[in-house]
Amino acid sequence: MKLWGGRFTGEADAVFAQFNASLSFDSRLIAADIEGSLAHAESLARAGILSSDEAIGIDRALREIAARASNDSDWVRKSDAEDVHSFVESELVQAIGNAGYKLHTGRSRNDQIATDLRLFLRGEIDLVTQLIVDLQRAIVTVAEANVDLVMPGYTHMQRAQPVLFAHWALAYFEMLARDRARMRETRARLNELPLGAGALAGTGFDTDRQAVARRLGFDRVSANSIDAVSDRDFVVDFVGAGALVMVHLSRLAEDLIIYSTSEFGFVELSDSVSTGSSLMPQKKNPDPLELIRGKAGRVFGHHAGLLATLKGLPLAYNKDMQEDKEPLFDTIDTLEGSLRVMAIVLRNLKLNGARMREAAQGGYQNATDLADYLVRSGMEFRIAHELVGRIVGHALAEGKPLEVLPLSVYQQFSPLFGEDVHSALLLDSAVGSKAGYGGTSPERVAQALARAKEGLENAGPAES
Repeated sequence: MKLWGGRFTGEADAVFAQFNASLSFDSRLIAADIEGSLAHAESLARAGILSSDEAIGIDRALREIAARASNDSDWVRKSDAEDVHSFVESELVQAIGNAGYKLHTGRSRNDQIATDLRLFLRGEIDLVTQLIVDLQRAIVTVAEANVDLVMPGYTHMQRAQPVLFAHWALAYFEMLARDRARMRETRARLNELPLGAGALAGTGFDTDRQAVARRLGFDRVSANSIDAVSDRDFVVDFVGAGALVMVHLSRLAEDLIIYSTSEFGFVELSDSVSTGSSLMPQKKNPDPLELIRGKAGRVFGHHAGLLATLKGLPLAYNKDMQEDKEPLFDTIDTLEGSLRVMAIVLRNLKLNGARMREAAQGGYQNATDLADYLVRSGMEFRIAHELVGRIVGHALAEGKPLEVLPLSVYQQFSPLFGEDVHSALLLDSAVGSKAGYGGTSPERVAQALARAKEGLENAGPAES
């Protein structure tokens, strides 16, 4: 029996029926749908709408449906039901008879799907958060194992100042920490129960929504029934937060792609996460990183698409909102896959410390340290900056790095230069001098690693 067919006398066109159906993708909500239905059945029993025997029968049958669906996903997808709600009700009635039809008392598919989505997404946010934590652990591991390596830091893709590799890696740790916070905030906002809002006007049955909220682990009950069934902000929130995760993963992928080229040679991906060329035997391609970089665009598109779908909808529920699920599900799959693969890449990354150090010593990256030296000797920074620019020009003309120019040359530019100027320009001195909080000095990086490890010690799936 259809959930809505009473006033219709004709059959739906077969092409339209297929176009209208959503079971092919919303079948993955079946566990959430049954979880919500179990709580709803309890509320109907408390309200006296279900007898004790009916409630027990519905509970048992729903759990059996959930178990079979968990073990045989094809069983659900092969059904000709319109959607996951129709499927569950059909199987329930088949199992216990007409008592199964009572389960839909006091609810609509509108508040039912809104509840399903929140239950489902809450669990997926917990998983995504844990995968972010796992990637952060991989970052800390590779940073700690290579804590002494020095590499060039870049701005505008030009060598700028030397930094510790661990400092570079921990920059991505911080990005992911913000991602965790956004996921935590998204979870907190979505954790509101819509069930009991009905189609849009609420319910006339005393189903005790607060008790249902507690049973399902929601923090609160939606305050407006119209908003409850038409709200998909939480989906947009999640996909938007996911888009930023993908931005960060894509930036990390781009860095590693560049650093793995022969021109840089800073890192090498393991064979386990690389592919070769069908034509060129020497090639080792960073396919997982390129895929992550490419998949980021899919998530960005889903975010824009969801906003476009929702922007013109009148209140309350509209069928357009069925289009929220496929972009949501694809975002989840893309996020989870990308986070898992990136962690594998980092755990198997091979670093070329000698190549990094060599690159960190070129390109006059210690020029700022030379200007700082003059500032510490009493010169105004802007004047020092100008003066060091001229010294760099002289060194370029001589084809020499700053650290080997004779003291006599330095003193031609300023009497403030002393015997200690060369030691100030050494690579380790340049890195070690950046000792302000958040800087790249070994002491500060060691502190940052300790903070990162401490923050990960008790990181749970939802941090709630």
